[in-house]
Amino acid sequence: MVTFPRAKINIGLRITEKRQDGFHNIETLFCPLPLCDALEFVVAENQENGDLLTVTGLETGGNPEDNLVMKAVRKLRENYSFPYLEMHLHKGIPAGAGLGGGSSDAAYILKGINRCHGLNMDNDRLRSIALELGSDCPFFIDAIPAFATGRGEKLETCEKQVLSNYYIVLLNPGINVNTREAYQNCIPELPQQKLSGIIENYPPEKWKDLIINDFEDYAFSRFPLIGILKQELYRSGAIFSLMSGSGSSVYGIYRNRHSLPEKLKKHVIWQGFLKEPTQAR
Repeated sequence: MVTFPRAKINIGLRITEKRQDGFHNIETLFCPLPLCDALEFVVAENQENGDLLTVTGLETGGNPEDNLVMKAVRKLRENYSFPYLEMHLHKGIPAGAGLGGGSSDAAYILKGINRCHGLNMDNDRLRSIALELGSDCPFFIDAIPAFATGRGEKLETCEKQVLSNYYIVLLNPGINVNTREAYQNCIPELPQQKLSGIIENYPPEKWKDLIINDFEDYAFSRFPLIGILKQELYRSGAIFSLMSGSGSSVYGIYRNRHSLPEKLKKHVIWQGFLKEPTQAR
């Protein structure tokens, strides 16, 4: 089976509270993008070798045994029986970029195995297992725009097609921002207005002064290039720009198809119009 785990961007990201379990509560809107990895798996010819994963494409900087895909398969095997697999993951989503690539890979292998090997798990069960792998993993089970609270696992579908027919430009400067350090350098604070209320009542043209990412202050001070890219997107005509997740990717939203200055083109990893979302398979 071949599947294509999708990237996501965050529209707004507020750190609202540090929890007693060491995690943080957040408020954000997850939106999937067409940018994706490719993940293929087949039943291993030699079952004595166990599960095997090969990773190609963009560098992940880790051992395949520690990849979230392998962790997801091992997690499934705690309660379900299915043949050992040979898996090939081709990375098109940069690692450590605030785009959820690893979490998406994990969610899609869970969905794929469930479908191909008849494990009969519904999406609630899949999301429960996904949460054990990462706070944003549950989002990728459905991979449709959703408001997220709690650790990111409490999801409410966004009924408004907020980015449909807008042109999105996604930049990545090749910087890996440590998520743990980013959280350590943020002060939790409850926002005065819920993100869902802003999204429902204002179009993207009005978001610049209303929607923020709490990680930006730390990321921009630690890695100035990220902040510069955001500024340049606004200078090039974006109606809204924000860093995604804890960084380092930055996106710009435009009303129409847009030609970028040369200094930004080298950082583009995806651009295009977003259409009406459909549930991912």
